[in-house]
Amino acid sequence: MYSDKVMDYFLNPRNLGEIENASGVGLVGNAKCGDIMKIYLDIDDNHVIKDAKFKTFGCGAAVATSSISTEMIVGKTIYQAMEVTNKAVTEALDGLPPLKVHCSLLAEDAIRAALWDYTQKKGITIEGLEAPCEDDHDHHHHHDDEDDDCDC
Repeated sequence: MYSDKVMDYFLNPRNLGEIENASGVGLVGNAKCGDIMKIYLDIDDNHVIKDAKFKTFGCGAAVATSSISTEMIVGKTIYQAMEVTNKAVTEALDGLPPLKVHCSLLAEDAIRAALWDYTQKKGITIEGLEAPCEDDHDHHHHHDDEDDDCDC
């Protein structure tokens, strides 16, 4: 059901943990699945992500997607991190079962939420970055109805 890569990132998660005094923290959840993802970013004065850590409460796919997505953004600028889409995360894991694609959406949302937190603290703007949805059912941006099919 899962690719070897998903299993590897689930069993040996990279960047697990938290960052004290993080530059930005993003917390997102999907109430229907019970998946909760928290991403911490350490960003330097040049807007480069020096470190990223995550804590995820959820299924194997949720752990794997949050783990690989933190890896994908370390060393990148906040603008490059904005380009990390759920599609890129899914491809990096050699694909996800259709019922688990929402986990990659959650990873993308968590990164965006952490970036938003950073912009709020710094008083800067990232073009194309919106405030995170407060309500789980208010997925007004680029999400379709896949979120409702969770089987975690």
